[in-house]
Amino acid sequence: MKTLIEGSWDDARAIASNTFIQLKSECLPVALCIGRTLAVNAKSLVDLPTYATSAMDGYAVSGSGPWQIIGEVKAGLPMKTALESGQSVGIATGAVIPENTFGVIRWEVAQVDGNLLTGTVNKDQDIRPPAHECKAGDVIIKSGTVLNPAMIGLLAAAGFDEIDVVVQPRVALVLLGDEIQLSGIPRDGLLRDALGPQLPGWLVAMGAQITSTQYISDDINLVVKALKDSCEKADIVITTGGTAQGPRDYLHGALETITAEILVDSVKVRPGHPMLLARKGDVAILGLPGNPQSAIVALVSLGQPVITSLLGQGPKILPTIITHDELSAPKDCTRLIIGNLIDGQFHVAPYLGSAMLRGLAHSAGFAVVTAPVTASGERVRWLYLPT
Repeated sequence: MKTLIEGSWDDARAIASNTFIQLKSECLPVALCIGRTLAVNAKSLVDLPTYATSAMDGYAVSGSGPWQIIGEVKAGLPMKTALESGQSVGIATGAVIPENTFGVIRWEVAQVDGNLLTGTVNKDQDIRPPAHECKAGDVIIKSGTVLNPAMIGLLAAAGFDEIDVVVQPRVALVLLGDEIQLSGIPRDGLLRDALGPQLPGWLVAMGAQITSTQYISDDINLVVKALKDSCEKADIVITTGGTAQGPRDYLHGALETITAEILVDSVKVRPGHPMLLARKGDVAILGLPGNPQSAIVALVSLGQPVITSLLGQGPKILPTIITHDELSAPKDCTRLIIGNLIDGQFHVAPYLGSAMLRGLAHSAGFAVVTAPVTASGERVRWLYLPT
């Protein structure tokens, strides 16, 4: 594949979305699958409801009234014999409807005198028929769906104890730079590491797992070794810094040394311009710029589509929103502007600098701006930050 150099933001995202294939699956107990991606179409193992059940507390009756009350049916304890005409039983919501039931009279309107029941009822009144929700074999959740708690409940109701989900992509972090200080108040020209603590949170929210984190000095041999080691044990290697062409930027040289193929080399986007995407075999290598906000722009621009494809979720179509503020972008360039949706409209956050985190910390996503000027009231695309 020819390297996309200084390509458009949309073209770069398309490459990130379409280059890498879905990972293998693993079978897990359904209760452990919240937030995981379904690897197969889930087909119900049973009819739902499995039996005809009562929709209300009341009395199941057979034939015409008045009816003699001969007992009670509780949920989970179905009646073993059929009702005869003129008979009724008390029945709980969710209990199995006895054979020969005409309908159910709700308890609050039933007229009971000793063991004699009177009232009005229509055929099949307050009876939930079997397979009303789905039939056995119906697809109830499609492959590629991220499972939420309600879906876990649906799978359990449909008879699943275990289900196949896509394995979480393994991510190795390689943070480059001589200027990084890992704790305490920065001094002597050093900068406190702001990416190492936050990247795992973003990546886990995207559906990945962190398998290793390395801090590497700006030394070509150390960078090469870190990349080689990481490619052997991860599906995605993410580096920070070193993506430009400065005298201490060694990522390009290291990628050449390990014979990685560069797919995207810088993107016409602000911030985040010097982002990079490469591959070594089936392993994706994502180079994030060193500036914190630029790094997160690169992560959601290229990293998220890579993770989405590895999980088999398919490309996401960005929704559009109305902007409250006038927005601008450089000519022939995409600009990602942090902010929030307030009353359905986009409001720009303060602190927009590529090295700043304060605005990002209080924002829900990015407005994707491509026109030189977007007036208030016009629509732009909206890229949510993962949560």
